[in-house]
This record gives sequence, structure tokens and C-alpha cells, in this order.
Amino acid sequence: MEEVLYNIEIHKKADNFLGKIYSDVDGIKEFNNKKIDALLRDMIFDMQLALDEFSNRTAEFAEGIEEIK
Repeated sequence: MEEVLYNIEIHKKADNFLGKIYSDVDGIKEFNNKKIDALLRDMIFDMQLALDEFSNRTAEFAEGIEEIK
């Protein structure tokens, strides 16, 4: 099954890059940086943190269900 986790937009405005991440979980987040590689690093890092947090919550939830049984 395929599921869209994020929609990403990147725009160049004058001497700055603007990145936007859209997700159902976190809503809209914006990032600004003068360098595209730094912008991408920040955006990827943020997505990794969100996905790690989500998988930790899912694991804790699954452990709670096993304890109830």
C-alpha cells in the first residue's frame, strides 16, 4: 500500500531558499537558508525526527496492547 507522508516545496527568493514541508501529522513547516544543501539538510533532519518519534510511539502502543492481553 502506498501512502504519502510529506509534500515538499522549495522556492528561491532573491538570495534565500524557502522550503515547506506539508504533512497530516505536523501540518506545515517552513525552513529558510541561503544555501540549498543546508536547507535540504534541515528539512531531512526534521522529517527523520518526526518519523523516529512516530515509530517510537507506535512501538510503545504495540507493547501496551501486548501487556493487556
